[in-house]
Amino acid sequence: MNLRAVLLAAVASVTLTQVPPERIRNADGEPGNWLTYSRTYSGHRYTPLTEITAANVGQLRAAWTYQIQQPGKFSTSPIAIDGILYITEPGGEVVAIDGRTGRPVWRYGRRPPQDLHACCGATNRGMAVLGDLLFVGTLDAHLLAIDLATGKLRWDAVVADYRTGHAVTVAPLAFGDRVIVGIAGGEYGIRGFLDAYDAKTGRRLWRFWAVPGPGEAGHESWSGDSWKTGGASTWITGSYDPALHTIYWGTGNPGPDYNGDARKGDNLYTCSLVALDEDTGKLRWHFQFTPHDVNDWDSAHVPMLVDDGDRKLVVVANRNGFYYVLDRATGEFLRAAQFGKQTWASGLDERGRPIRLPDMEPTASGKMVYPGFHGVTNWFSPSFSPLTGLVYVATREEPAVFRKQKEPYTPGQWFSGGNPQGVAKIEPTGSIRALEHTTGKLVWEFPLKSPPWAGLMATAGGVVFGGSSEGMFFALDAASGKPLWHYGTGGPIFANPVSFLVNGRQYVAIAAGTALFAFALPEAGE
Repeated sequence: MNLRAVLLAAVASVTLTQVPPERIRNADGEPGNWLTYSRTYSGHRYTPLTEITAANVGQLRAAWTYQIQQPGKFSTSPIAIDGILYITEPGGEVVAIDGRTGRPVWRYGRRPPQDLHACCGATNRGMAVLGDLLFVGTLDAHLLAIDLATGKLRWDAVVADYRTGHAVTVAPLAFGDRVIVGIAGGEYGIRGFLDAYDAKTGRRLWRFWAVPGPGEAGHESWSGDSWKTGGASTWITGSYDPALHTIYWGTGNPGPDYNGDARKGDNLYTCSLVALDEDTGKLRWHFQFTPHDVNDWDSAHVPMLVDDGDRKLVVVANRNGFYYVLDRATGEFLRAAQFGKQTWASGLDERGRPIRLPDMEPTASGKMVYPGFHGVTNWFSPSFSPLTGLVYVATREEPAVFRKQKEPYTPGQWFSGGNPQGVAKIEPTGSIRALEHTTGKLVWEFPLKSPPWAGLMATAGGVVFGGSSEGMFFALDAASGKPLWHYGTGGPIFANPVSFLVNGRQYVAIAAGTALFAFALPEAGE
């Protein structure tokens, strides 16, 4: 088949594709597709595909490589639908790719303004799909709806003013008739929020303010007018329970990050997990992991919805060094365990509130604390395997010297209130850790040479895929952590793996450096 025929066949398959909400709700019924950020609404990043196993993963080979055209941190988590992959490049360009060959089918791009204020460079973590539309955020804080078949723009909604530090880097979450999108910009003194938009029209349906204003519950946790620049960005995709009609989303650090003198109080709902009513965006419950955070320990994590018998749980491996188990219907704190090195708390009380050690907050001269400002883990996805009952977390072990300083707020300018730095002669390290999902107890650990920025994916074949900052994509035995396979991509990995089927063949894909790599077992005769 020639190139033109391949592309026409791919376009035809896209044209016929529709993704109604039922397909995503019943994602386990079509394990060959990857229909939302974490594959299912539960946040597990687990694939039921079984062709690749712990016994044969050592035979994996590169099937194809796609080179991106935009610079930046390539952090996309592809959507895979009926053999076509949809990815975002760092600047927000969207590309449809033939999942068998790696050839582009269509490309959508828009020219962003030159005066962007994105916190940490150009990055985009992916998109959502619903019906015949893809939904993607932009660095200048728009939400776009793009035709799934053609790549044409269908609507464009302004989420916020990018000139004041707002940006959208998160992969949206779509269900029912709506699209949920969060906001980045906590280091610019924004007031964080979570929005719901009508999927067909782009009309905003509701907004939940992650920093409550006057008259709202939680406003008393901010002193003076500090709430106006309170942070609490919502820059990592949450999870959703259709049975409870509830959205679960993590929130970021307060602003300014390292100097809490002017924002006395717990600073709700920063560094929290919020549970919101899907229809109204009203807060059902919240749990704050780090009250009055002064170390930039965002709780922008993917919450995992798991069950323990009849009890519905939500579990979070938090940046602050503790693993939490909560009742997801009520928000009740059930238990927790320390899963990484930390020197700031002696433990948690019976409500799950940290018991802070004295004199561990940032000072003008500097205070060394574990974990550093990157946390014991960060935004990259954990994974849960229902086969092993284990949660897999990529962890970092590194301290920082936290310094605070006075910093005036200027709209659109950096507003962190400090300057943390690494510690001389202490080499940061990392690992992959497997934890019991109901207790957080360590089961096994696989060491890494340096702290990771890549997420994990567990499989029904008994494998956990992950990546390293040096660009090594690897597979571990899900039960023991034994290394099974690795591949040098030649570029650092700042992304999460996905898996999908094309013509009955299982592929695993990862963004690394400036390329998307797809791997598969050799076919007969290869």
